[in-house]
Amino acid sequence: MIFTPVSFIRVDVVFRRFAGELTMRVFQALACPAMVGLFLAVSPARAEDVPQEYKECVRKGLEWLVQQQSRDGHWEANGQYPISMTALSGMSLLMEGSTIREGKYRENIRRAADFLMARTQKGGGKDGLIGNPNLPGEAGKYMYGHGFGMLFLACVYGDEEDVERRKRLEDILVRAAKFSFNAQTVRETTRKGKTVKFGGWGYLTAKEGNNFDEGSVTITQVQALRAVRNAGLEVPPEAIQRAIVYLEECTNSEGGIIYQYGGGGGGDGRPALTAAAIACGISAGDYFKEPSVQFVKKWFKFCQQKLGVLGSNRTGHDEYTHYYFSQAVYMLGDDGYSRLFPGAKDSDRLTWTKYRKEAFDNLVRTQGANGSWTGGHVGPVFITAVHLSMLQLDKGCLPIYQR
Repeated sequence: MIFTPVSFIRVDVVFRRFAGELTMRVFQALACPAMVGLFLAVSPARAEDVPQEYKECVRKGLEWLVQQQSRDGHWEANGQYPISMTALSGMSLLMEGSTIREGKYRENIRRAADFLMARTQKGGGKDGLIGNPNLPGEAGKYMYGHGFGMLFLACVYGDEEDVERRKRLEDILVRAAKFSFNAQTVRETTRKGKTVKFGGWGYLTAKEGNNFDEGSVTITQVQALRAVRNAGLEVPPEAIQRAIVYLEECTNSEGGIIYQYGGGGGGDGRPALTAAAIACGISAGDYFKEPSVQFVKKWFKFCQQKLGVLGSNRTGHDEYTHYYFSQAVYMLGDDGYSRLFPGAKDSDRLTWTKYRKEAFDNLVRTQGANGSWTGGHVGPVFITAVHLSMLQLDKGCLPIYQR
């Protein structure tokens, strides 16, 4: 089993959701002395909640979203992307506090999980792929759906009590993680005189995509693999390690992450990819240490220079950008920036309280009367699910997004 000592256990919030998983981990810890200290160090934390002024906005958004779910459990965007939309919508329901077995949206979550589980490939060259490459909108970009689907199912897994379904979920997630690893590109670089392998992901497997990789799919895979690992399941350790090196190698002189490494890593930095890299990086808990912290500092500075408040001066993909940037700033909290930049002026300090006020007030203003948000490149289901995930970060229900 692969473990990482990250501070993801908020007992008063998570124990109900992950009781079975925590029990399993305790027994594993007894067999692993290094883990004993981790469990002894865990202390209950106060449960958080969505600030009062945003609760009605969240309620309306969730009610609209569940009305868009199809009878078979899936969501879609203009008839496309059923795997990605189902996973992202399901994540926003999990962040409300409902689980696959209890809560207001338990039936919606279960139907979404059933839909994704039923469409996981078994056997052949795509064994473990969550999705169907022959579905509309998935054929040329099935790695997106696979990543989001793996993330959602990993978050569902810990709360599944039915023995047979739990075994099936475990099998799906282990094979899904292996599929991701086998789909990853393999490149080489030299660091301190040693050859280091690294690689990312593209829209298709490395073999089918002619070794093409790019930042947005890579981020999706990294976060999903970490969720599987946090659930206590087996993940090839090289997959995440090589992906982190990939992101570092894709960091340009300005501190931004370029779209695609290609033959040498040149190009303009992309705010969306840079924000996503921060979210994935600091969720591991080791990015405040040298030398990794230097990349997080570069990425934050780049985003501060390039990003405005969500909804002001809209740019392409800004809902995607702030989906990840909000995660990064939430994990930073109100004192993390001072840890990264001890000498920073108060006016330059990036805090969750300040970001939340500016971004969330704008989300309230721009929400439609029916509870949805419109605009963007994919449609209202996508943008509504993304905004609901942002608005509910303070609940701290899911380990992958906790401080």
